[in-house]
Amino acid sequence: MKILILVAIEDELKRTDLPNLQIEYIGVGKVNAAFNTLKAIQKYSPDIVINFGTAGSLDPNIKGLVEVSKFLQRDMDASPLGFEIGQTPFENDIEITFGRQGVTCGSGDKFVTSTPRLQTDIVDMEAFAIAKVCKLESIDFRCFKFISDNADNEAKNDWVENVSLGSKVFIETINKLENQ
Repeated sequence: MKILILVAIEDELKRTDLPNLQIEYIGVGKVNAAFNTLKAIQKYSPDIVINFGTAGSLDPNIKGLVEVSKFLQRDMDASPLGFEIGQTPFENDIEITFGRQGVTCGSGDKFVTSTPRLQTDIVDMEAFAIAKVCKLESIDFRCFKFISDNADNEAKNDWVENVSLGSKVFIETINKLENQ
């Protein structure tokens, strides 16, 4: 099975951490994630794409490494046109799923420091875009996020302090997946 791991920035996971797997850095935000995910898929033709990165938790009980099962676009707001928050105009699906159990993630291009309008368990800046590209390209997708902060007024400082802490537990998770 050809596995492609996508990470926003090197601070979250270094290529040398999993030297036997292809790791690509896709940048921060939904536009960078969508563009660079598609480029990486075209280059490597993976069977599965795995995204790893940091996320803020909107639920104080969600900590550590979590798997995401539903992806939403928290900053899409065409509600004045009659669409739901999170719904891309003229598209039916608000959320993207791949049939796994896990938390909900709201992706957006704003670093979250207060509760967003669209309620999800966690927030990040890339997962929805990666999930959408994988869905459109019919490629299996898994997403693991390390909770770096609580998406509150301390989020910036917490993220800076915790950005690199999740790589160890992610590496252990990937090693277990490879041995299944």
